[in-house]
Amino acid sequence: MLVQIPNVLSKSQVEECCNLLEEANWVDGKSTAGHQAIKAKHNLQLPQDSALSNELGNFILATLATSQTFMTATLPNKIYPPMFNCYQGGGTFGDHVDNAIRKIPNSPVKIRTDISMTLFLSEPESYEGGELIIQDTYGEQRIKLAAGDMVIYPSTSLHQVSPVTSGRRLASFFWLQSLVRSDEQRRILFDLDNSIQALTTQDPNQTELVRLTGVYHNLLRQWSET
Repeated sequence: MLVQIPNVLSKSQVEECCNLLEEANWVDGKSTAGHQAIKAKHNLQLPQDSALSNELGNFILATLATSQTFMTATLPNKIYPPMFNCYQGGGTFGDHVDNAIRKIPNSPVKIRTDISMTLFLSEPESYEGGELIIQDTYGEQRIKLAAGDMVIYPSTSLHQVSPVTSGRRLASFFWLQSLVRSDEQRRILFDLDNSIQALTTQDPNQTELVRLTGVYHNLLRQWSET
């Protein structure tokens, strides 16, 4: 399931983040690449243990916790701390699949990467190239969103970032272990929850809403892993 979430950050919040990142000390992105991905990864990355990375990452997570679309679509169990990358001067990341398991830095906690996320921090007209290209169920999807918008997609997807031939592409990227491992089951729950919300808006007193809500929670109870 590929879902775009607009306005995760406001324009003023994006500007504040980018101003801080402009002054950051970037390192080679290969430092966190897996065995296969390291051959295809050509970008810069903010050190994971930097104070700025922790500050901005915590801010993003706090903001996402208030997003109903994000919570409904992902059903988060564990979230890997947000990371930050920079593509410029032809920087690219060829076709790859994200590592299945990631260990949270300075912690014994490991997460299974069910969902991958990219939060765009640069306006699309400020750079050439840099599309996130995802091989989706319905074919190739080329994603280049407005600054402050985010896309979520299954971590099982083959994907790449096309070369940035001019300008600078800043983004935050991270992963999530969902309460529901199956992408198909998450899609069913997402559609059902959206329908319940729409019907509630039309008439919150509909008696069938109680039954539908019960169906949602019983499916979640059956499919979830804690």
